[in-house]
Amino acid sequence: MSTASTVSVDTAAALNGFDSNAEIIKTTETTIMSLEEYAAKIEKEENFTPLYLDLDHTQKERMLASKVYNPFDPLLTHERQRSRDITKAINQTTQKTPEDMLKRMALLHLLSRGNIKKTCYIDIPFNCDYGCNVTIGNRTGINFNLTILDCGYVVIGDNCSIGPNVQLLGGTHPVNPFIRAKNVMYGMPIKIGNKVWIGAGSMICPGVTVGDGVTIAAGSVVVKSIPPYTVVGGNPAKILKVLDKEECERENYEHDALNFPGNIYDDWTPPLKGILAIPSTN
Repeated sequence: MSTASTVSVDTAAALNGFDSNAEIIKTTETTIMSLEEYAAKIEKEENFTPLYLDLDHTQKERMLASKVYNPFDPLLTHERQRSRDITKAINQTTQKTPEDMLKRMALLHLLSRGNIKKTCYIDIPFNCDYGCNVTIGNRTGINFNLTILDCGYVVIGDNCSIGPNVQLLGGTHPVNPFIRAKNVMYGMPIKIGNKVWIGAGSMICPGVTVGDGVTIAAGSVVVKSIPPYTVVGGNPAKILKVLDKEECERENYEHDALNFPGNIYDDWTPPLKGILAIPSTN
């Protein structure tokens, strides 16, 4: 029996959350096991590093509370190795068949312990420290080579677009070199709101909150939290534009008529880019 026929139609329909649902549904006509059961089946087959829940949780609790902790703690070491095992399997999946895509969904469910929604899409390669501290919302699309250091909780909202080579860096080190030499570090949470677009190559630093509706220009380094409905860019990132939420909602309402003739978008073209001036030699 093929993998595609071992996962529920509801789960298959949720896959991607985008345009490939019809094809997936056609190939998945029976309900035999849930996504959770399928993920457990894969774990047994792949022989991933197991969860050692009986180990001491003190250092993990310190890490998630943004306190200095020992990253070589046995529990944290095992959890990072488990993450490496699962992300390696994720990065070996393809998009050639519905079976591969369903396997990727199940592996992401396993990695995040159910905190990555079924309707988000993550392209490969994808890497993270732990995975279990990551939450990703519905209909969020993530491009190639996202890196997440989830030494603190990392939350990504609904309907977000994340470009290639983005880094969400929740882990950091003490500035004091003598303390740093003791191989201790600490983590800080990162929260990305809903409808956020993070441009290619951007870096989000520890402790940052990005508000709803924010656009982050490609190559930005975000070191401070960003208020909602703004456009930011640069290193360090600065506010370039403030959006009017009500105007955005009105424009979205008009955009619903995009496929009908005579609407305001018939003659729309992308804005022209400026040209860099040649420096004067005088």
